[in-house]
Amino acid sequence: LLKECIEGLKIKPDGIYVDGTLGGGGHSKKILENLSENGILIGIDRDMDALESTKEKLKEYSNVKYIHANHDEIKEVLKDLQIQKVDGILLDLGVSSYQLDEKERGFSYLGSNELDMRMDKSQQLNAKVVVNTYPEEELARIIYEYGEEKFSRNIAKNICAQRKNKEIETTEELVNIIIKSIPLSKQKEGHPAKRTFQAIRIEVNNEIKPLYKCILDCIDTLNEGGRLAVITFHSLEDRAVKNAFTEAEGICKCPKDLPYCVCGAKSFGKIITKKPILPTEEEQRENSRAKSAKLRIFEKKI
Repeated sequence: LLKECIEGLKIKPDGIYVDGTLGGGGHSKKILENLSENGILIGIDRDMDALESTKEKLKEYSNVKYIHANHDEIKEVLKDLQIQKVDGILLDLGVSSYQLDEKERGFSYLGSNELDMRMDKSQQLNAKVVVNTYPEEELARIIYEYGEEKFSRNIAKNICAQRKNKEIETTEELVNIIIKSIPLSKQKEGHPAKRTFQAIRIEVNNEIKPLYKCILDCIDTLNEGGRLAVITFHSLEDRAVKNAFTEAEGICKCPKDLPYCVCGAKSFGKIITKKPILPTEEEQRENSRAKSAKLRIFEKKI
């Protein structure tokens, strides 16, 4: 959705833009190509390795500020930079291709790597802690809510049974437990471990709980006419973004027979994408990771 994001942001050459999920720098490079030397890009990522790698890739550009932080902290980041408002923000949610390709990070259910899944390697909580210490009921809840996995209880039960004998240390060990927990007849829709890995990753990185507020904070930091573009990859993310956009657009709760609004509903702008923008068939063929992507765009109006 690179082309769609850039078009959706309506980039002003001298504007200030934020890539809240810098990752491998693909989106950032395209934003920079549309900026003049007076424009500024703020690249935020919680993954220090991604920041250092992308800094090297974009070394030809002098108008980039690299920030090690979480996009949930956007207001604090801008305050520290003494920037009040920006002209556009991009959030490409979930795990990045950069992190997936770094197999030793433990995000992938392919191969055998240490259970980690931390986007920010300086934090304490990782996948090994979740898998080996969370109570069975809590594990089942996380796998069901964040992974939308029908066999969450069975998976949680088998994880807890296995860890009594030996600590679960690798992605391969966890994958084997998951495969044994799901009936063979139900293992036809993609890899059987996909949903559980997603759930544990979301828990480790606290991806959902702060997202609704993060979206509202992003909208609040935009200039008049500024745009927020958000790419989501699963229904939980998309629902949070959609609901936050709806609140920011403002919903009048007054009875329809009243001649004017008395409920005090306030609008902060308009939703540009009434339905999310999806990747083209060509992009889905070229990049399988794009298949579940959805792009939503909001424009600030005061």
